[in-house]
Amino acid sequence: MSRAISLHQVSKSYTRGVRVVERLSLDIAPGEFLVLLGPSGCGKSTVLRMIAGLEDPTEGEVRLDGAYANELPPADRDVAMVFQNYALYPGMSSRENIGFPLRLEAPNADPGPRVEATARMLGIADLLDRFPHQLSGGERQRVAMGRAIARHPSAFLMDEPLSNLDAKLRNHLRAEIAQLTRTLGVTTVYVTHDQGEAMSLGDRVAVLRGGVLQQLGTPRTVYALPENVFVAAFIGTPRINLLRGIVLAPLDGAMSIGLGRQALVLPEPLCLDHQLLRVQQGREVIVGLRSEAVRLARPSDARPGEVAISGLVEHVEFQGHEVLVHLNTGSRPALVPDLEAPRAAAGSAGRRRKEGGVIGRLRGRAGGLRAGPVVVLDPSEETGADRDDPPPPDGRLPGDLIVRTTPDHALRHGMQVPLLVDLAHLFVFDQRGVRICPAPARLPDLEE
Repeated sequence: MSRAISLHQVSKSYTRGVRVVERLSLDIAPGEFLVLLGPSGCGKSTVLRMIAGLEDPTEGEVRLDGAYANELPPADRDVAMVFQNYALYPGMSSRENIGFPLRLEAPNADPGPRVEATARMLGIADLLDRFPHQLSGGERQRVAMGRAIARHPSAFLMDEPLSNLDAKLRNHLRAEIAQLTRTLGVTTVYVTHDQGEAMSLGDRVAVLRGGVLQQLGTPRTVYALPENVFVAAFIGTPRINLLRGIVLAPLDGAMSIGLGRQALVLPEPLCLDHQLLRVQQGREVIVGLRSEAVRLARPSDARPGEVAISGLVEHVEFQGHEVLVHLNTGSRPALVPDLEAPRAAAGSAGRRRKEGGVIGRLRGRAGGLRAGPVVVLDPSEETGADRDDPPPPDGRLPGDLIVRTTPDHALRHGMQVPLLVDLAHLFVFDQRGVRICPAPARLPDLEE
């Protein structure tokens, strides 16, 4: 039987008062596969441990099938955990590891039939008499999953079970986990920092940052309609291009978004999403373009809704089936601290603590997110970089725009190439990092 899991305004603090989870509310339906996704230290494993009863919430309620469960012991919650480090008993064979919880639940019953049925399901029947040190990483993880499955729990809690495996084995076991959970129909909460796992496994994905829920939705929704810059940057490979722009909306001319040396001219008549950008006239915004939203083509080849810019080739990554082209368009990138400038973010946080009053509190919240500012619009202020020529973020090659294209383009460093931008896939975020185009489902009241 699958279990409904609910978290209502759950927070978790440790000794110094630092909140690792902040007012988290989630409703997980019976049989649903929910993925908790976020960078290291965002609180996702803490959430999993609170569901399992291994951690007590500081505030809020954990409910299992609607019943209050904050004080329910872990053994009575009927959930099974699969850990990152396998947590197998080294002195027990695979058979004994899988059967161990069964012997605890029913000391007088024979666990053999359930152990062997589980082993056949996982394809490890020939490994039952081997010890953990005789198994590969993938085989150990299958044994760990078998120990959880054999109990027939009402929910699986998986804490980054594939992170210790190589890429090929991860992909293989990812498919096995998806098939198993569909077959068993058991509620599953899966923790990972790998957005590829989240997008391929989850019915829904909950993106966390600094203990705060950023967005909850289907994989398609969080990719196509990210609610803020952090979600947009964290999900998608290669990472979304984030460029600093200024909305230009003259009364007697075409509306555009300035990108430094070039501009995206919005076609007339303006769609509703572009009309709503008029209120940002003269303000700095963040423009988001995924690599598939830009193509290498001449202006004469433009389709309806495409506008022309150009770029200078800085680097070409050959991927076999595709090519990633790093281009310099004369734009300035917007940085996401948690992903590419963690040291700078820490330093700036220290300065913010010295600010008092309303301004200090607003800076600390940065758009309602207690985790700190989502986006850094001024690299020179945050990192001490030269305003005119900021260095590329850590881990990224030179250039401000990455475009995905086919291998048949003959490209070389220093080549000037024409580009067409599909404005149907244009994202615009305000200075707080909140998406304003496409417009949110709920528009704020003017009095808010």
